[in-house]
Amino acid sequence: MTEKIFWINPYQTELASTVVEILNNKIKLSATIFYAESGGQESDAGTIGRVKVIKAEKDGKSIIYTLESIPDFEVGDEVLCVINWTRRYALMKLHFAAEVVLELFTQNYPSINKIGAHISENKSRIDFDWPENINSLLPDIQKKAQALIDSDLNIESDFIDRVDERRYWKVEGFAKVSCGGTHLKKTSEVGNIKLKRKNIGKGKERVEITIAQ
Repeated sequence: MTEKIFWINPYQTELASTVVEILNNKIKLSATIFYAESGGQESDAGTIGRVKVIKAEKDGKSIIYTLESIPDFEVGDEVLCVINWTRRYALMKLHFAAEVVLELFTQNYPSINKIGAHISENKSRIDFDWPENINSLLPDIQKKAQALIDSDLNIESDFIDRVDERRYWKVEGFAKVSCGGTHLKKTSEVGNIKLKRKNIGKGKERVEITIAQ
């Protein structure tokens, strides 16, 4: 099992960790700050032992990292892990923004059905099964989402089930949601968001979320 420091402190950008397995250019670590893509949130970027990480994959409770080249370090060596903080922080902001927007749609329109989601460092999106043009709903959802973001509330994140590594985020008075991503400390860290509708097929609506720079 890989100890996931990105849950304990998602703001940590460097970590000395022990290599526990190497197979060509794929490795496992005893502990990590590199998030592996899950729930639509893209993986972190950065280096392990000065070698670029090109892929991160979940393997049960461990994470396998594919490096750009075969490393010169060995099993048992301690290596320095460094993540791209600019990318991580953008992912955290857009992830939470998407979670808030999704929760507001769920609260206000109980019959709406999410059919997909993706979070990159430039924008996040949520896809819905919805029979009408969703554009008319966006101004109200954006207003409510921005009000929550601007309220500067604490974001709690912890385990629902530590053994099975099931986690949640919670904003008091708003929602408690199952989620294993990396989370901000405060809602206000997100900044100003903008929602945009995109049609992706009959009966399917996409809401794209960006953050003003």
